[in-house]
Amino acid sequence: MRKGVTVPFGPLLTAMATPLHPDRSLDLEGAQRLARHLVDTGSDGLVVCGTTGESPTITHDETRDLLRAVIEAVGEDVAVVAGTGKNDTAASVAATREATGLGVDGVLVVTPYYNKPSQRGLAHHLSAVANATDLPVIVYDIPGRTACRLELDTLLEVIEAAPNVRGIKDAAKDFDRAGQIAARTPSDFAIYAGNDIDLLPLLALGGHGVISVAAHLAGRDLSQLIDGFAKDPAAAAAIHHRLLPLLTALFCDTNPVPLKAGLAQAGLPAGPVRPPLADADAMVADRVREALAATGGPR
Repeated sequence: MRKGVTVPFGPLLTAMATPLHPDRSLDLEGAQRLARHLVDTGSDGLVVCGTTGESPTITHDETRDLLRAVIEAVGEDVAVVAGTGKNDTAASVAATREATGLGVDGVLVVTPYYNKPSQRGLAHHLSAVANATDLPVIVYDIPGRTACRLELDTLLEVIEAAPNVRGIKDAAKDFDRAGQIAARTPSDFAIYAGNDIDLLPLLALGGHGVISVAAHLAGRDLSQLIDGFAKDPAAAAAIHHRLLPLLTALFCDTNPVPLKAGLAQAGLPAGPVRPPLADADAMVADRVREALAATGGPR
C-alpha cells in the first residue's frame, strides 16, 4: 500500500456470487446468508451484480431486489458496491443513478464490452457515468472480457474530469502499467487487483488490495496476506503460495462456474449458473474440491 493512501473502501472487497434456486430463480435469502458469511470471514466490502454475480443474466428488477437484500443484511457493517457498468452509456448512467438511490456506498463501472470504443469514447463514457453520482466510482478494466483496453492517459483524463473516480479494478495483467498507475495517480486513488493471483505482485507495486473471487472460500487468508504484507512480505508470499491451487482452480472454467461448485461443496448458498454458462462438470468440481483440501478448506 502506498504511504498515506486513503480510499473509499477497505482493501478486501469480494465480488459476490448471486445465489440461485435450483430453478435458477433469485435466492434472496441465500444472498443475505452469503453476504453475512463474507463479512464474517474478513471482507471489507461486497461488490454486487458484477461479473462474478452473473450480471449479464440478472434482470433489472432482480438487480434492484438483490442490492436491497444485501444492504439490509450487511450495509451497516461494510461497504456495498453496485456493478452498474453496461455497454450503453445511457443505460450505465441510469443504473448508476438507481443504485445511488437505493443506498449503495459506491459503484463499479466496467469498460464497455463488445462495442470496442476508442479511448475518446471511453473517456466520455466513464466521465458521464461518474458524473451521474456523487458516490465513489471504481473503474473496472478487464480487456480479456471486454475487448477494450483502458490506457493510462485515458484513466488520468477521467480522474481529472470526475474526481469521484477513486479507484480501479485492474484485471489487465499488465504490471508495467499497474506500476505507472501507482506512480501517476493521486495518493488517495485505490488500485485493486482484479485477479486474486495478481494480489501479491500488485501490492508490491503500490496497490491497495483486491476485488476477490477467492475470498468466498479463503477470506481470512487473503485478509491476513494483505494486512501482513508491509511488515512481513515473506509471510504474505507463503500465504499466496499455499492458496495457489485454489486461485487457479477457481478459473479452470468460466467464472463463476468453479466458484459455485466450491460454494456448494462448502455448504454455502450458490445454486446453478444461468445459461449460456453451464454448471461445473465432474472434472471442474473435482479440481475445486482437491484445491480446497490442499489449502485447508474454506476459511
